[in-house]
Amino acid sequence: MKNRQLDSALGLDARTGPLALIGKVVLHGLLVLVFAGPLLALLVSAFSPVSDPTRLTLLPTDFTLANFRAAFDRDVLRYLLNSFLVVGGGLLLQVGVSISAGYALARKRFPGMRLVLLLILSTMMLPEEVLAIPLSLVLSDLSLIGSLWGMIVPVGAWAFSILVTAEFMKEIPLELEEAARLDGAGDLRIFWSVVLPLCKPALGVIGIFGFTMIWDQYMLPLLVATDAKQFTLPLALRTLRADEQVGVGVLLASALLALLPSVLAFLAMQRQFMRGLTSGAVKG
Repeated sequence: MKNRQLDSALGLDARTGPLALIGKVVLHGLLVLVFAGPLLALLVSAFSPVSDPTRLTLLPTDFTLANFRAAFDRDVLRYLLNSFLVVGGGLLLQVGVSISAGYALARKRFPGMRLVLLLILSTMMLPEEVLAIPLSLVLSDLSLIGSLWGMIVPVGAWAFSILVTAEFMKEIPLELEEAARLDGAGDLRIFWSVVLPLCKPALGVIGIFGFTMIWDQYMLPLLVATDAKQFTLPLALRTLRADEQVGVGVLLASALLALLPSVLAFLAMQRQFMRGLTSGAVKG
């Protein structure tokens, strides 16, 4: 099925001749090289002894775990644990805020609703560099500087997740909620038993994008961390890169450890993610 979809996108079908077939093979090879080449080079080099730091290899020679052992000696496991704590706490908070705010925006009417929507949208227009100084002052007033909570609380509300959830909830038929209300269910019961189970595709979408957004955070940990023990892995990679005693193999092994959670999270939630995207396309 996937091959037929790709062939259709490339304008190829069963009636195409040998020349088109060769073009198809070449094009597929180029696509694999472009998209999978850097990942393959990272994977192979992380498990290989890298003697020349200016060259990466696509073909494995000797297999070694020395790069990972050296990375663990540099406290990479601590940075990895910090990243998981920040992502876990931030994502739970973000999902809770998104479904609550999304339900209010989709189903309730209150004074100043358009202003609230405008303020939420405006947070998507401002680059994080502009917000860095005001955010650091607020976190300092809340005594969150130098704590992992300072990295968790700011990512708990994300405009993208709120708007995706609100738009998805608007498409849920009101008749379902009215039927539950006739059966005696209150707002909280309707939200928990009727609305939330139907929002799994939207939760898959905001889960994937929220995980990636929080995991890749660099500016926020840079503002909050006051000690190397509070570094997350993306921030620690920059520190390792500046250390002349750290070889490129150790950097690549650390980068692979930083990449794997995002890939695994996508594979785990890809069904809900695709359902969420498909639902949005059909409604659009």
